[in-house]
Amino acid sequence: MKKLLFLFYFLSFFANGQETVTTVDLSNPKATIYTHLYFLQDDSYKPNNAAKTIFGLEENAAIEKAIKIKKVLDGKGLYVDFNRVPVNNNFKDSIGYSSVSKYILFPQRMPQISLEKIGENWYYSSETVASIDELYKEVFPWYVNKLQDVIPVSGHKKVLGVELWQFVAVIILLVLAFFVFIIFKKIAYALLQKVQHYITKSSSNIEVNTVLKKLAHPISLLITVKFIDTIFPSLQFSLEVNKWVFLGINIVETVFWIYVFLKLVKVVMQIYRQLTEKTESKLDDQLVPILNNLLTGIVVIFGLFKVLQLFGVDTTTMLAGATIGGLAFALASQDTVKNFIGTVAIFLDKPFQIGDWISAGEVSGSVEEVGFRSTRVRAADSTVFQIPNSKLSEMVINNSGLRLFRRYNTNLGLRYDTPPELIEAFINGVRQIIKEHPETKSDSYNVEFTGFGDSALLVMMNVYFKSLAWGSEQSSKHRLHMAILKLAAELGVEFAFPSTTVTIEQFPDKSNLSPKYNIDKEKMNTAISKVIANFKNDSPPENTPENL
Repeated sequence: MKKLLFLFYFLSFFANGQETVTTVDLSNPKATIYTHLYFLQDDSYKPNNAAKTIFGLEENAAIEKAIKIKKVLDGKGLYVDFNRVPVNNNFKDSIGYSSVSKYILFPQRMPQISLEKIGENWYYSSETVASIDELYKEVFPWYVNKLQDVIPVSGHKKVLGVELWQFVAVIILLVLAFFVFIIFKKIAYALLQKVQHYITKSSSNIEVNTVLKKLAHPISLLITVKFIDTIFPSLQFSLEVNKWVFLGINIVETVFWIYVFLKLVKVVMQIYRQLTEKTESKLDDQLVPILNNLLTGIVVIFGLFKVLQLFGVDTTTMLAGATIGGLAFALASQDTVKNFIGTVAIFLDKPFQIGDWISAGEVSGSVEEVGFRSTRVRAADSTVFQIPNSKLSEMVINNSGLRLFRRYNTNLGLRYDTPPELIEAFINGVRQIIKEHPETKSDSYNVEFTGFGDSALLVMMNVYFKSLAWGSEQSSKHRLHMAILKLAAELGVEFAFPSTTVTIEQFPDKSNLSPKYNIDKEKMNTAISKVIANFKNDSPPENTPENL
């Protein structure tokens, strides 16, 4: 008894599961498409019933249009998944700007074929009916019918369900595709070189040529795949064969497009790198790897979405979920978002360049790298500071690298007992040293006796060094200081230091301890000339500190 009940249940389920069509049903998009395709099958061929899905035409014309629509779908391997076709009579297309009673079968691959609601029934749209003849000519060119006329009877013999002439045609198509690839690879490479030369106004170097060749390869492959995609429907394979062939072609085409855009990103970045090398700003050079990673990520993400679409995945739902998830992720990682905004602000405002010596808050050092999240600054003691770009973009930055010259101001303290003539000679000698110094700005300096200190007579020295590099500045100071010391030694000038001097005017049998100064003018001039001559002949130190 249980076996009989189970058998009865199975038969009833099987009967309900089979969707049979005995009459024309145009009540919803699914019913209309099913009616059209069902009555054009070999075992249920009734073209007059299929023609009912065409509105406003006579029966013969409607039959012709209905047959062409099916052949176009079969020729392009467009398999209708009825589980995705709506059954709602009042279905509204919400993709466009206005919601209308329209349904597009294949929005991505064949948007020209659609259904629309007229009255209470669904028919193939007037746009589809009007354009089907052109679509048919595109899928099945003029030579298709002539090809059938020249095929011998033996060519129609089938092996594994495929006619012999179709095997031969596939081989010929592949050979032609190979020649198309070779020819267009050379054409694409020549055109890319011309475009590169037009943009950069310079001839390509070895690196750019290598990248252009790699870019020309997938472009020629894309043209070859498009050639196969255009010709293959003419071979008139079955829908099952065309479905898998065109799925493979679309996947290969998408992968090639991803490859093309990835190589295009490399070409653009290589050209941009050449342009940045010609500019004075080093910050542009740091932007190259950041843009390269960003553009590569965008290409890969959009490519993956395109591949998922080919497998029938609803990317709209995925994007909505990704948007919500992205919002939640952004809220959970506000610091990362702030740092990214700070990075954009730094590259737009350009408050400094790579190699500039900056002071930001408590950090002073040379900018080494501006990353996607933080900026690396190396201090004078070689310590490395990682400053988040969100904070750095809000700091007051003192950029020493933007100065025209490096200013150096100091006081030279001479003993109080130095004669005025010797002070004047010393100041004159320092001025000449500054003029002869190759790293100082000789037309802008000050060396003046400015006042009386607690322990010394103050000679102010204000100079400007040409090099903006911190290490070069220290080397220039070294040469300047050494020349001043030699000048003081030749002139007999002594530098003061904080001290207390007790002078005893009369002390039996003791001479005065104060230094004896020689203020002979000729001797002073000779000493100055000697120091200046030696300074000119002296070469700068060999181990010049590099810019830290």
